[in-house]
Amino acid sequence: MAVPSILQRILQRKAEQVDAGKLLVSIKDLAAQSKHCVPSRGFERSLRQALQNGPAVIAEVKKASPSAGVIRENFQPDAIARSYESAGAACLSVLTDKDFFQGEASHLQQARAACLLPVLRKDFIIDPWQVLESRVMGADCILLIVAALEESKLQDLLALAKESGMDVLLEVHDEAEMERALRLDHDLIGVNNRNLNTFETSLATSERLKKMLSGEQLLVTESGIKTADDVKRMQACRINTFLVGEAFMREDDPGQALKRMFF
Repeated sequence: MAVPSILQRILQRKAEQVDAGKLLVSIKDLAAQSKHCVPSRGFERSLRQALQNGPAVIAEVKKASPSAGVIRENFQPDAIARSYESAGAACLSVLTDKDFFQGEASHLQQARAACLLPVLRKDFIIDPWQVLESRVMGADCILLIVAALEESKLQDLLALAKESGMDVLLEVHDEAEMERALRLDHDLIGVNNRNLNTFETSLATSERLKKMLSGEQLLVTESGIKTADDVKRMQACRINTFLVGEAFMREDDPGQALKRMFF
């Protein structure tokens, strides 16, 4: 399984962080804590409910990225979450990776406490310890990147997340990864339009991979959604669930930016 170089660097650093975390809190302790967490808010359910009336938007809370650098200097996760909720977002996505995205667990906790929306923990999950950490953190859903995980590990992490009461967004970048995701018989699949080798985005990626889905599967188009015309292009091929971050984060009022693009 070929892993793009930037992803390799991120995953190597993430493995080091997980090892350090395990020295502070054991997986046994996390498992015990996870049994006393507040109930999940139902991430996938919220998306499907929103789709009954229009587009379902996962609005992202993100300070920085490897490709763009710092996106938002005045970064207040709670205020951003409230702005998104008032503008009609179905769910939130919050970056918690520190080294590459300047994220923190506290960003997710602040955003979730400020609203009633379900929250996706956007990070690089490679170990069962992180799955349980996500539940204790307050996540309603986690991201599993198909390109980052071998088959058996992907299956194990997916099963543990569901057992822990969380939904899972499986992220793919191409046809081969979509085939792997489909073998897992999972309904919530994100297509990242960004090429991890070149960092270029192409909405054609979602258009191509959408054709591989059937039945009740829900495709979330991620990256490269910048304008209302981009939204219309995706809707033209029956994609109506979106994860958008950077386009909103660069605006003074992220919620108003969401309204202009979608509603």
